[in-house]
Amino acid sequence: MKPETTARLYHRLAAALTGLPWSWLRALADAAAWLWRRIDARESRVTRRNLELAYPELSAAQRARLHRDVLRSTARQTLETLYLWTHDPAANLARHLRERHGHELYDAALASGKGVIVVAPHYGNWELLNQWLASRGPFAFVYAPPESPAGNAFLQLARGGDNVRQVRAEGPAVRQLFKVLKDGGTVAILPDQQPKNGDGVFVPFFGVQALTMTLVNRLAERTGATVLYAWCERTGPGLQFALHVEPAPERIADPDPQTAATTLNAGVERIARRDPAQYQWTYKRYSLRPPGSGEANPYATARHPH
Repeated sequence: MKPETTARLYHRLAAALTGLPWSWLRALADAAAWLWRRIDARESRVTRRNLELAYPELSAAQRARLHRDVLRSTARQTLETLYLWTHDPAANLARHLRERHGHELYDAALASGKGVIVVAPHYGNWELLNQWLASRGPFAFVYAPPESPAGNAFLQLARGGDNVRQVRAEGPAVRQLFKVLKDGGTVAILPDQQPKNGDGVFVPFFGVQALTMTLVNRLAERTGATVLYAWCERTGPGLQFALHVEPAPERIADPDPQTAATTLNAGVERIARRDPAQYQWTYKRYSLRPPGSGEANPYATARHPH
């Protein structure tokens, strides 16, 4: 079966699932989160280790509650995303984006013609943010394609649209992003993915050294584009979200990569602390350690405490 045919089949199955009432889907997500905890799945182990690293000041009981809330939020976010991908974007924005804060900052930056870099942490639901950006005009974003051709075709189908340009995180990606910005367009970047060794610098994130991308400051410094933080935050038990757009500090474009990356992470951390359960703690953010530190991969021995 061709990848495109398989992708359409996946999309129809997802549409059938997300046609169920949201109360049912929420219950399904909560059951999945319970199962992750019960069998101590990868999502559970990685989240627990991240919370130990990022929130050492919390008691074991407090971290256990946050661990439960993160897994529940993560499972719900997964089904939210399938819902958003299988429903009309304009209808999604009209029905589910209940609040808009700072949207005029984005419109003004876009109208300036200098280009816009949207820094979008893995917080809340970033796929709804993508749909909002597409509603304002063309934009490009970088993504890591799945190994499966059918999986990649599904992403193209689910995220695609007239105003959406998906740029594969490969060799020519940076050149494509520079061109978009030079032409006065918008580039959206998820800033909290761990880059490859040599493609970033180690700076603090929740008090722990984390390999952090330098792409944002390189693009901003060389193009003069406006940098904005943006996210869609869950505001209720249903599909209810609030859009937030805020200006990034000038230091995010500093020519010194350490200064710029420290500023970038500080902004992401500030957003994540708004509601820690809505942040993507299931990702191995700290697996690569600073050269010469002698530190081991902190996830190598992450196990359920018995």
